[in-house]
Amino acid sequence: MKLLCAQVIKDLLGDEIDYEKVHKITSDAKYEIGDVKASIAALTFILSSAVKHNVDGDSLSNELQQLGLPKEHSTALCKTYEGKRDDVRQKFKEQSFRVCKLDGVDWRVDYVVSSSSLQEVNEPNVQLQLRIANPDTESVQTTAFTVSADKFRVLLSDLKEIQRQVESLVE
Repeated sequence: MKLLCAQVIKDLLGDEIDYEKVHKITSDAKYEIGDVKASIAALTFILSSAVKHNVDGDSLSNELQQLGLPKEHSTALCKTYEGKRDDVRQKFKEQSFRVCKLDGVDWRVDYVVSSSSLQEVNEPNVQLQLRIANPDTESVQTTAFTVSADKFRVLLSDLKEIQRQVESLVE
């Protein structure tokens, strides 16, 4: 159990699981491939949830025993968990606050001339093109759209309010 948990924690930290080691660990128990996958999925869920909710090792062990996991297995799991909890928690923090970055904005105002039987109306439309950088893939995606002048004013007002709120949080 301890070695299997170590492989799962290795995966949570961003490294690859060594499936040869997992196969050697689980071959004594005569696990089939489906059993191994289920075990890894269950341990990933248990360990990542415990880290996310900052559960201490004793509480985790008690809860797992109440769910029917043998004491020796829950003790082995919790020893591995306690040793790497802070590292996994730090990794989760790094991954959770990744935000796409606005790489650039191009815009122009177009006037649409429409005529009616009574008068001619000039309606401005704002053409926006946003370049957004993804921090995970380091790729830039372009999104283009058109909004009316009224909707653009609302969008600009909302963005200024969001900026004000973010700046107040940072201070």
